[in-house]
Amino acid sequence: MTAPVRFDGGTLHALCTRLYPLPRSLTGPGVDATLELLREHLAERAPGAPALERHALSSGTQIFDWRVPEQWTPRSAWIRGPDGIKRADFAAHSLHLVGYSEPVHARMSLEALQPHLHSLPDRPDWIPYRTSYYQRTWGFCLTDRERRSLPPGEYEVFIDADLGPGELAWGEILLPGETDSEILLWAHLCHPSLANDNLSGLSVATAVAAQWAGSRHRHTLRVVFAPATVGAIAWLASNGRARTNIAHALVLSNLGDAGGFHYKRSRDGDAELDRLFEHLFASGAGGEAPALEPFTPYGYDERQFNSPGIRIPAGCLTRTPHGRYPQYHTSGDDLSFISPGALADACELVWHALSALDGNRHYVNLAPFGEPQLGRRGLYDSLGGENERRENQLAMLWVLNQSDGSHSLLDIARRAEVPFERMRAVADSLLDAGLLQEESAPRRPTTTSSGAPTTGCDGSEVS
Repeated sequence: MTAPVRFDGGTLHALCTRLYPLPRSLTGPGVDATLELLREHLAERAPGAPALERHALSSGTQIFDWRVPEQWTPRSAWIRGPDGIKRADFAAHSLHLVGYSEPVHARMSLEALQPHLHSLPDRPDWIPYRTSYYQRTWGFCLTDRERRSLPPGEYEVFIDADLGPGELAWGEILLPGETDSEILLWAHLCHPSLANDNLSGLSVATAVAAQWAGSRHRHTLRVVFAPATVGAIAWLASNGRARTNIAHALVLSNLGDAGGFHYKRSRDGDAELDRLFEHLFASGAGGEAPALEPFTPYGYDERQFNSPGIRIPAGCLTRTPHGRYPQYHTSGDDLSFISPGALADACELVWHALSALDGNRHYVNLAPFGEPQLGRRGLYDSLGGENERRENQLAMLWVLNQSDGSHSLLDIARRAEVPFERMRAVADSLLDAGLLQEESAPRRPTTTSSGAPTTGCDGSEVS
């Protein structure tokens, strides 16, 4: 069997470290700086591969039921108290400024300022993450400990930002395979200084893309980095032709914490990707205590792909899901909250899943009348210890028995409770021995009136 691909967790964490301080939002310079850094990183890790391309739509563009929002360009923001001390300084931490705050320069009392301040009484040392994308306002976020210590008196409030016509941008890299059938990896890039809920997905998707570019595959891999919700809607609205090629979609986020893996199913709950993760988790590929979760129309951008007018079967892979860890959407979600090991393990699971999707096939047994004689073909003498030989032999018999064109390798692996990679390896051996033929499209087995198959022992149709 093929040795598993290993990823360098240190490189993954280092990429998150470089991305962390960039002031991302739905639009603006933080998005472009993030895309440029990802483009440079991919070029370094996968020289010769297609470059990450930037795409954009202008503010006001109609995208289904939405319009592309105005562009927000923050430059500086702070509040200064009667003691002359600057607080909630955007330059010190990008979470201090409420996303999409409009410009303001004013003086006011602490009582008038308080409605524009946000903190977490139950987490007094963390800065919350707040946004106001579609309602004009302004505000600051700070720790509750600092908020409670604000001295009374007059405050100067300053926000230097532009909010007006511009662009909503996203980046994507297309890695062509042998067919037009696509696997889509999706990660959102609109959160400022949140390591798990943003940067972990970006780093994992980037590493998998770089690894995929280094070898041949049947599927084309498309990796997209876009703002959440409106970015997905913008991409779907402007890629009508491309989205028809997408066979599988996987949304990535929250992959750097210490929690176990969670896979959220697609809308119908029984897509090939859903069945695959069920099988991977059952066979131990997801580590200790992985969890399968039902689809809900709330969460990340999987809900856009699974909408009734789009119907792209999309799942979502996380460790601890959104909202279920205290650091979620706070400054506690910093670089110390994610680990190199957790990021590397996430890459390996995603790679395992994508490789299985790429390797899944339907086959026809070319010697379907009884069990073929495997011994004279040397198939009982595969390398490995006694237990491995026994497991390979049983896997071969399952593949031969179920390969009637209507069952995929994944179907067979799930029924036999055998890891997919073992099924893939023995199927390759059977192909080399001339006992299998790949079926280009699934079909149901047909029988004659006597119940005999309508194919001959060489796979040809019986007239």
